[in-house]
Amino acid sequence: MRNIVVVDAPSNLGLRPPAPGTVPGCHKLAGALREQRILQRLNAVEGGVVVPPRYDRGDWREGDGVFNAAALAAYTRKLADRIEHHVRAGDLTVVLGGDCSVQLGASLALRRIGRYGLVAIDASPDFRHPGNSDGVGAAGGEEVALATGRGQADLTDLEGLRPYLRDEDVRFFGIRDYFEEERAELADLKIPVATVGDVRAEGAGALARAAALSYAAPGLDGFWVHLDADVLDPDVMPAVDSPDPDGLDHGELLDLLRPLLGSPLCAGLTVTIYDPDLDPDATAGALLTDTVVAALTRT
Repeated sequence: MRNIVVVDAPSNLGLRPPAPGTVPGCHKLAGALREQRILQRLNAVEGGVVVPPRYDRGDWREGDGVFNAAALAAYTRKLADRIEHHVRAGDLTVVLGGDCSVQLGASLALRRIGRYGLVAIDASPDFRHPGNSDGVGAAGGEEVALATGRGQADLTDLEGLRPYLRDEDVRFFGIRDYFEEERAELADLKIPVATVGDVRAEGAGALARAAALSYAAPGLDGFWVHLDADVLDPDVMPAVDSPDPDGLDHGELLDLLRPLLGSPLCAGLTVTIYDPDLDPDATAGALLTDTVVAALTRT
């Protein structure tokens, strides 16, 4: 049995402010899940906190590229150092975000070690880049594009390791069926996508088992799982910055996670985007914690 190590990555550097003069509340995710006793329930090893730089977009304007880019680059390296240490030690690392840009830390860490894939469980593919949008800026909606080498060099080519992920090593689950343009681009790139409709038609467990097995191919060293809480339907997870309708329920998410996290090829899990500020009675956070714990412990 591998040790489960929990690392906090409470960064909100990749999201736009929810209102002028405010900052996104997802940096409280790690603390909220710890209040649900996730560490004790997983019987996990304490991995500590990787403290992010201050959220400060300065005089950034639309068209300037990704905001907080220098802070994001510094934090990605710092988080990658922590994740790399635990992956090399053989631990299963659970990173509590934060917004989705913390996934860059995991992708960079794994690129330092070898060739790893990414299973992204997300309502949207987070694949916005200069080739498909004039509105790049928030890395929390662009981290997979950045990790596959699309975008500005100060984020895509850290340590000269561009790309951190190859297109063919990425899998998406839970994308909404109505995101047709995004799905078309991914199809052209031959990046596999299982929409919510696909998950229901083909079975979450069967799809997840097939994805995990695909990383046993020669030349691959394993994969990482990225969980964006907005993959869940707003009826069960309203506490996210972009609550898109027609998402998964907790049972479907659990059926996806179990085969993936149970695979010996899985190096770790990132949990992102849940915003405790939008969940005053902590109900959504409790359900999210229950699902992650059940997926990792079979309870």
